[in-house]
Amino acid sequence: MYVQGFVIPVPEGNRDAYLAVAERFDRWLMDHGAAEVMEAWEERVEDGKHTDFRRAVAAEPGEKIVFSWVIWPDRAAADAAEQAMEGDPIFAQMGDMPFDGKRMIFGGFAPILELGR
Repeated sequence: MYVQGFVIPVPEGNRDAYLAVAERFDRWLMDHGAAEVMEAWEERVEDGKHTDFRRAVAAEPGEKIVFSWVIWPDRAAADAAEQAMEGDPIFAQMGDMPFDGKRMIFGGFAPILELGR
């Protein structure tokens, strides 16, 4: 298993536009081997004393935090999907993103403990 995680600041008024882009992109990920995709909209994100989600992405007033992740069978599947993104016309067709992608943080992770499911 391999997990990619994302934290994205999205203007509150762009929720529906974000969801439309996310649905299209996430379906593409599923079609390219993702096992699960989650998009979670901020409901309670508190300010921390030293750091927090808002500071991590330089969130501005009126922006909400999206916490998202993609679960892949393995890193090879994630890497193959990333390669397939290059040059795929679906991404040009999506147009402008409803958020500032320069402030999105993301990374790939190898699980070290898993409970539940």
